[in-house]
Amino acid sequence: MDMTTATSLRDSVYEKYNELFDGTPILVRSPGRVNLIGEHTDYNNGLVLPAAIDKNIILAIGKREDNAIQLYSLDQQQSHTATLDTLARSPLLWPDYILGVVQQLIKRSHTLGGFNLAFGGDIPQGAGLSSSAALECATAFALNELFQLDIQPLDIALVAQAAENEFVGVKCGLMDQFASVFGKEQRLIKLDCADFTHEYIPFNNPDLRIVLFDTQVKHSLASSAYNERREQCEYGVTLIQKHCPDVKSLRDATLAQLEQYVKPIDEVVYNRCHYVVSEIQRLRDGCEDLKKDDFETFGKRMFETHDGLQHRYEVSCGELDILVDLARGNDAVLGARMMGGGFGGCTINLVKASSVQEVVSEIAEAYAKKTGREAQVYVAKISDGTSLINND
Repeated sequence: MDMTTATSLRDSVYEKYNELFDGTPILVRSPGRVNLIGEHTDYNNGLVLPAAIDKNIILAIGKREDNAIQLYSLDQQQSHTATLDTLARSPLLWPDYILGVVQQLIKRSHTLGGFNLAFGGDIPQGAGLSSSAALECATAFALNELFQLDIQPLDIALVAQAAENEFVGVKCGLMDQFASVFGKEQRLIKLDCADFTHEYIPFNNPDLRIVLFDTQVKHSLASSAYNERREQCEYGVTLIQKHCPDVKSLRDATLAQLEQYVKPIDEVVYNRCHYVVSEIQRLRDGCEDLKKDDFETFGKRMFETHDGLQHRYEVSCGELDILVDLARGNDAVLGARMMGGGFGGCTINLVKASSVQEVVSEIAEAYAKKTGREAQVYVAKISDGTSLINND
């Protein structure tokens, strides 16, 4: 989000709050995220490499004298009312990300009062950039500030994740919320999904840009295939455990173990597990590349990730493969891969800054010719995580 866009969005949210409610609100911004490498590793206790980006939810919040909750979405131009005593899911869906956070805070014995809240954002919805996690984190952060709950950053992320798991009903890992809270400008987050320890990895190359191509498709296979992949990974672990009881997840497994104990039993499960074990190592190696500013090698690893997701994990789709193949044929693109759960959504691309417009034009035009679809394109900068915004 450039400064002009950020100021305009902040002003819009602030003005709408003042139009609807009394008092001066607290303002909070919470970013969306990308994941550079490490896909489908989170639920296998592996490593991921996300970063917060300069596309945000901006939220205004203030106390009420009663226990009512008054919500307004600028993007949807919709209102919703609840109370602290009646937290029910809404057919509008968007209130659930906020009310789920309220429910989790109450579960954790935090004392809340009623509040007014208005929000808007410029995170593209449905593109896999985690607009829902940004709204959850913005809400948890804002309520922490408003009611002085003294919640630590990791717990803000965990509250936001629990809201999505238990209230919204999406069994996501912690990566999206963690990136939204812990993001740092010019840094990627090497997050260990086994224990939530993390390390910041430098990503500061003024000659490169992160470019996202949105396929504008989401195939219906996504949710059922996601659950099936999780089950296949777990089955692969059980096959290894019969011989190596110390292996608790694919994080602990080796390619040799997969070859010996999984491949003879089930080749499909072997391929799934092979991708995950390889991807965890690829992420480790990729972080070493970045510490040496070796973006060329890192980019090649991104292509390898896509190949694994396409052929071994089988969660890609024709539209994603077309975008990656078009990027692979362009000298100005160092790396590209599908990002997210799969079967649609975005590809993430590392592009030479001097060639962004040319690359976007060429790939978008070729994609439209091959698919009949117009790809949406977003250029993202790595940004800081959730924070207060000055009212001035």
